[in-house]
Amino acid sequence: MVSSGIHRLLAPLAGRLSRLRARDGHHRPLVRSVALIAGPVVLLVPLAASGPSLGRAPAAASSGSSASAAPTVNWALGGQASATSSESSDPPANAIDGDAGTDWCTDSWTGSLVVDLGQVRSLSDLGITLDSASPSADATFKVASTAGDWQSVPAASNVALDPGNPMYIPLPRGTQARYAQLTVYSGTGADVCVGEFRMFGPDPAAAGMDRGADLSFTTQELAAGAKFTYRGRVQNPVTIMKENGANYVRLRVWVDPPAGYSDLASDLAMARTIKAAGMKIYLDIMYSDFWADPTKQNIPAAWTGQDLAQLTATVQSYTQQVIATFAKQGTPVDMVSIGNEIRNGILWPVGEVNDPSIPADYDNLATLLKAGVAGARAGNPSGHKLLIMMHYDQGGNNQLSQAFYQNLVSLGVPFDVIGLSYYPFFHGPISAMRQNVDALATQFHKPIIIAETQYAWTLANGNSAIGDSTGDFVWEPSLLSPGYPASPGGQLSFVTDELSILAQVPDGLGAGLFYWAPDWIPGVGWEPGAGVGSPNVNLTLFNFQGTALPSIGIFENPAAVCATDDPYSVPCVIGS
Repeated sequence: MVSSGIHRLLAPLAGRLSRLRARDGHHRPLVRSVALIAGPVVLLVPLAASGPSLGRAPAAASSGSSASAAPTVNWALGGQASATSSESSDPPANAIDGDAGTDWCTDSWTGSLVVDLGQVRSLSDLGITLDSASPSADATFKVASTAGDWQSVPAASNVALDPGNPMYIPLPRGTQARYAQLTVYSGTGADVCVGEFRMFGPDPAAAGMDRGADLSFTTQELAAGAKFTYRGRVQNPVTIMKENGANYVRLRVWVDPPAGYSDLASDLAMARTIKAAGMKIYLDIMYSDFWADPTKQNIPAAWTGQDLAQLTATVQSYTQQVIATFAKQGTPVDMVSIGNEIRNGILWPVGEVNDPSIPADYDNLATLLKAGVAGARAGNPSGHKLLIMMHYDQGGNNQLSQAFYQNLVSLGVPFDVIGLSYYPFFHGPISAMRQNVDALATQFHKPIIIAETQYAWTLANGNSAIGDSTGDFVWEPSLLSPGYPASPGGQLSFVTDELSILAQVPDGLGAGLFYWAPDWIPGVGWEPGAGVGSPNVNLTLFNFQGTALPSIGIFENPAAVCATDDPYSVPCVIGS
């Protein structure tokens, strides 16, 4: 992620930038005609029955399952939508596009949405998000295995839907259906706008997706006295993430950082904990003494003055040493990124790049990256699979992403995985991320991982109570994504929508997702010093005191997570 150090520089501009962000109609006022039409509007959505998908055991199983269980797919994402009637600016396709910030709106007080999966499937739950400006609505839900043979969902024959929050409707255990029907009725006469309609079901074929978190701050948090609790028990964040479906942990390593921050020794200790939990290791090598990202890529102090030839040798030997040291203690690295968010290169100024339209500008960077790859492969033990990632930060921009990776490919830089950072408050709406990953898969035919992502669970600043003036990256509603509130429920919905999008990437190339710093709660600063905190404390999966939020279940069936949090409400909503 862009390091916290630039936050004080960016904060004065953030409000202005947020107002400039193009949202393609988001936050528009809902001005609706009132049409008294007795018959419902019917939206028909035939879905593709094939293609990659993301799945998990049915929602009847409680959240907190093992990482070997398959995640959950929103099957509706692969479909095509049509409707007998809709508002021209809010077409039917918006209801199933994976972005709760785009709407399908009835053009009258009532309407029916019908989803056709193309074949009978095992379904566990339905999900819906109403636009935050939509009126509340009465709703009925039905399912069918053959066209027209509708069966009422026992728990949802007449339910209240309120705008803004993601909601979940449980289906009876063992439900097999091809169709689902939602019918909504507005009590005010205004049109009802659906941000997203979801159909959840298990897909064991997706069990191999990488589901992880960057836990680089765990050692510091524990040393500072933080206690992390899940279901009333104090546990290590590694264990908590594992119990909630994670199978990977990401660690960063700096060459010679300030005392207490992620270095080789602390990472080796964490690696033992990770492997003991049965999880894999993704190592993010920063090639710097401290934060390295698109705003800075400083040469380590010990490497200062080296020219390209010398740095090339140093990068190769250093990388080989790091990878070999992990392997020597029996905790081999499973995936490594050669640099962190390297849009503008590494090891400035020698490996700096500025203009992706000038391939020659990448020559030095390519030489250094090749050295890193060679070192990683040389340090990797025989017979162990090590994946090489190239990590880019513009997860919502295909033009820039494509240009970057094309330059690497053209210059012969070998790598296995495309890694993207995607933060919606920096990189745009989730629909832009979807467009990018789908295009990159077609363009480069390589597995794609969201290497960093976060979403807010509150707009409160947890630093103030401990005497820290550090501001948050997300502090006002304009920085939120429409359709996803700043709540654990919004957080859960956003990340599970990301995962479902990855599951639908062409040719099965959506390979996984890593949540960044879920345990970076107040008490550990982004740099040493008094009064220095974290601008990410409201983007974690734990509250300010270390208690796991319901969104700790980002890799689980979201409806099952909701039911665990509030087992008696239908529809189920995770609040603040």
